[in-house]
Amino acid sequence: MLASRPPCSLSLSLPSPSYKTSRCCCHRGRRLLLLRRAMLGACQDLSTITPTLRQQSMAQLERGSLLVGGRELLVRAPPNVTLRPAGAGVADDEAAAASGAAFLGARAAAASSRHVFSVGNLASGWRWLSLFRFKIWWMMPATGAGAAAVPAETQMLLLESTSEVGSAAATEHGSLYALMLPVLDGGFRASLQGSPEDELQFCFESGDPDVQTMEAVDAVFINSGDNPFKLLKESIKMVSKIKGTFSHIEDKEIPSNLDWFGWCTWDAFYKAVNPSGIEEGLQSLCEGGVPPRFLIIDDGWQETVDEFKEADEAIREQAVFAHRLTDLKENHKFRGETCKNLGDLIKKIKEKHGVKCVYMWHALLGYWGGILATSDAMKKYNPKLVYPVQSPGNVANLRDIAMDSLEKFGVGIIDPDKIYEFYNDQHSYLSSVGVDGVKVDVQNVLETLGCGFGGRVAVTRKYQQALEESIAQNFKTNNLICCMSHNSDSIFSALKSAVARASEDFMPREPTLQTLHIASVAFNSLLLGEIFIPDWDMFHSKHESAEFHGAARALSGGGVYVSDKPGVHDFSVLKKLVLPDGSILRARYAGRPTRDCLFTDPVMDGKSLLKIWNLNNFTGVIGVFNFQGAGQWVWPVKETAYVPININITGQLSPSDVESLEEIGGDNWNGETAVYAFGSCSLSRLQKHQSLEVSLSTMACEIYNISPIKIFGEVVQFAPLGLIDMFNSGGALDNVSSVADFSATTIHIKCRGPGRFGAYSATRPELCRVDENEVEFTHAKDGLLTFYLLPSSSQDNLRHVEIVYRAS
Repeated sequence: MLASRPPCSLSLSLPSPSYKTSRCCCHRGRRLLLLRRAMLGACQDLSTITPTLRQQSMAQLERGSLLVGGRELLVRAPPNVTLRPAGAGVADDEAAAASGAAFLGARAAAASSRHVFSVGNLASGWRWLSLFRFKIWWMMPATGAGAAAVPAETQMLLLESTSEVGSAAATEHGSLYALMLPVLDGGFRASLQGSPEDELQFCFESGDPDVQTMEAVDAVFINSGDNPFKLLKESIKMVSKIKGTFSHIEDKEIPSNLDWFGWCTWDAFYKAVNPSGIEEGLQSLCEGGVPPRFLIIDDGWQETVDEFKEADEAIREQAVFAHRLTDLKENHKFRGETCKNLGDLIKKIKEKHGVKCVYMWHALLGYWGGILATSDAMKKYNPKLVYPVQSPGNVANLRDIAMDSLEKFGVGIIDPDKIYEFYNDQHSYLSSVGVDGVKVDVQNVLETLGCGFGGRVAVTRKYQQALEESIAQNFKTNNLICCMSHNSDSIFSALKSAVARASEDFMPREPTLQTLHIASVAFNSLLLGEIFIPDWDMFHSKHESAEFHGAARALSGGGVYVSDKPGVHDFSVLKKLVLPDGSILRARYAGRPTRDCLFTDPVMDGKSLLKIWNLNNFTGVIGVFNFQGAGQWVWPVKETAYVPININITGQLSPSDVESLEEIGGDNWNGETAVYAFGSCSLSRLQKHQSLEVSLSTMACEIYNISPIKIFGEVVQFAPLGLIDMFNSGGALDNVSSVADFSATTIHIKCRGPGRFGAYSATRPELCRVDENEVEFTHAKDGLLTFYLLPSSSQDNLRHVEIVYRAS
């Protein structure tokens, strides 16, 4: 039967696009167009077949209408817009073919290095979440409906439509989700934007006037599904396989330092960092019972030059970001009587303060202004002074003072053919003196330097590959943090890089930016969390928003580190995050907004709470935050300064807000959960789809640890909660099992400690033991069972807990 033939199967033979520096690609584009028209004719022969559910789920472009999941997503698409099945021309890409995913493209009348293509108008009934670059370095979220409001430099557009009767995607949630992901296509990079005429457009640019094309073939990835988190994960995996230029996070080596508490020198000292200050900061944290095992020595250790120090004050102020690197070794502050050299310092802090891992900061081009072309130590890398050229998309949003400086004074760029040699020289030296890894900053500057180097995508990929090769060559594990790297050029060139900063810096002196920071890292983690472990940045433990930031970091799934000044700490906050051995309770995934928060504005709509969810091995966790009234988004720019106000918000929390709770519930779980509220110390028993009312004032938060109630030994209803004085209590649970016979049921738990252990138990146990020693316990009317895990000399810091129930 004809129905067994895959729709449009001829399209699988389409070649992948390539882009050249000459206009000969125009003729290639005409041949592709003729081939595509022939294939469309073949597809139309199948149009009389009754659509199956699979066919409904496939993205289809018909008479100017783009259908996804059987619903209209775009209308009035111009005739130059094309649709190509995802995976076409890629061997064995069954997942992409089965999903119905596709790539949007378009064709222009003439070749250019930058095109803006309209793809039509958004159909009615859709609302969207955009992750867009509000400035060159960083993304943040925006929500809306209609194409006109989609910001320039949108790098992910997630859309939701309510269910229609008979739709292939109608589900219990009643929604269909569509993903529009602008990607890299050969030497070009795509981004989405709206127009005043309410059209959705994609910009397609190479960053080099000599790298031109007249056709975008695989520019915007399109996919749909009934679960937004599953949709994002499966889509990123598909694109990574099809493009081959980056990897999904599950395929990367994860640095071990993420499981240890850290301290960064930046906000503590800024560029005045010095050896004695570093030792003082480590000592004060150790004495407070939260020893940092991970240290980042940030900006201020390198040998740099200010070429404009003799100029007048106005010029010096403008040139602050144009300082350049002159040598690979440490500067004079780290060479003297108290500290012979960098190696001497690192050896001392590891031996004296128990630091396990030390990272050093450097910029992708060596320093903010690159390297000094006239430096004897730098001449071997063939440097030259170049001047950045920003994309119109960047300057359409918020200008950045660092780029203003670099555009005026230039960047000392390293010859791309010498960049591996530069990184290898830098990293081999650092490794030889005991450094374990690097944080690499100012990465997106490369997109402005593509002219003459084959374009922004080509030069970014060359640098990124050289960086990753050098990391693999010189450090034991994949010890790299990527920073200021939120352009798709970098994101979709990350084959090995496993950790990336998730938002603009924590800014301790800006009270109205605290809520923006947490909202941004959570929403940005929807995309970044499929490719990296998102780094939610440092914070200050002694700060008016410290509890807020600490709770968020516990949910992040990434590292936890502070940038406190020596002696300025709030240990009551830190001890909710850090165990006495310096380890943290890190959740399994990237912390992300719950499904019902994806298309709301938790910062400025005056009514929405933000809920962030994650999973541990045996529990789920949700943080609920009230950001309303505390600040405003920095883009679009407002004419008047924001005056914070207090707004009390009431919302709902349900165990079902934790996605994939069934993963830890198991096959026989009946949906009942124990829900422990960290702040109020209250315990509730809820079915999965039941809810609690949550009421919070501005800048208040609550964390709920959610544990599936299971039946052990056929009679014991039990749910472990973990260390209930920690923000993410369930992260302490390492293993749960049971043994039952005719006389007793014994639940065995391996749990990290020390601390107060908690669990839900429907009945009072006969006794509790820790490491074979019986301990006192309490059992409350609400079922909360608690006892203490005392400090232990165990090297793995695990306690063996036994909870015994006698048969009645």
